Amino acid sequence: MKSITLHQLQIFEVAARHLSFTRAAEELYLTQPTISMQIKQLSKVVGLPLFEQVGKRLYLTEAGRALYQTCQKIFEQLNQLEMTLADLKGLKQGRLSIGVVTTAKYFIPRLLGAFCQQYPGIDVSLKVLNRQQVLERLSSNMDDLYVMGMPPEDLDVVAQPFLENPLVVIAPIHHPLVGQKRIPLARIAQEPFLVREPGSGTRMAVERLFGKHNLKLNIRMEIGSSEAIRQGVIGGLGISVLSQHVLALGGWQQHLAILDVEEFPIQGFWYLVYLRSKHLSLVAKTFADFLLAQVPRMEMDFLAKKQHRSPLDPNPNHLLSGRGDEKHSPAPVAIPGGSENHG
Repeated sequence: MKSITLHQLQIFEVAARHLSFTRAAEELYLTQPTISMQIKQLSKVVGLPLFEQVGKRLYLTEAGRALYQTCQKIFEQLNQLEMTLADLKGLKQGRLSIGVVTTAKYFIPRLLGAFCQQYPGIDVSLKVLNRQQVLERLSSNMDDLYVMGMPPEDLDVVAQPFLENPLVVIAPIHHPLVGQKRIPLARIAQEPFLVREPGSGTRMAVERLFGKHNLKLNIRMEIGSSEAIRQGVIGGLGISVLSQHVLALGGWQQHLAILDVEEFPIQGFWYLVYLRSKHLSLVAKTFADFLLAQVPRMEMDFLAKKQHRSPLDPNPNHLLSGRGDEKHSPAPVAIPGGSENHG
């Protein structure tokens, strides 16, 4: 057993978590033959098979389950050691792992750039995933912090709101509804919709609003990225609901319009999320403080961009507020498993 390497254990842990050599290869940026070879060598050292294949599915053997549990304990202890050492080094060195939903990629990398300039010794890992993948990593405590628009209700988490995330209805610029005021929700429900995959935070928020009025979305197509949805709307495939942050980079005003629809924008927030039981390292705490300190500047940047937007935006103030120029603070977050108010 002394000949087992941490590299082999890392490969095995990822393969066991996904029950797939292919997905393990993708996550670790290795080839599938490399994964198979390392698992084979590990099985030889253990003296028992670690996986068994039934049909097309892969399962852990009893030995595999025992080794997987041991791997989790080993890597948890190593993570704790790394956090302790980072604390002792006073942030001169350390590692920060962040998982974000895809829409957050429009602003998180810019914040990470500023953070890395201020703390050049910190090694940052950013994983941009869909909501379901982020929740899987969150439940397995695989990263330090997570950014999402809708915290999970079935996990005991701390969820700190840090930036408004309004959802708006967009349409091609020549759509017949462009320019109309206070379009009824029932009228919008008749339009073909482009939506994100099931489980997406944006989709859940929209379906919740329509369901409250006993309406159903007329879904024409499911598309797995906000940018692809934006291009699909430009191409005339239908209308959609997107985060205002997807439009914040500009370049859309000649092709898209934001419709003035009843009960829109849907007001939400971006949340910084982690398991309540997690011990945050000094690195993670410092990034959280850094993120919250950047919010006023981020809001000013978005507001400046909105002042140069298309006149077809029916509500030029709604990025920072849902009602005219009235700025309102985040609502308290209901967090399962505790009575503390973390935002």
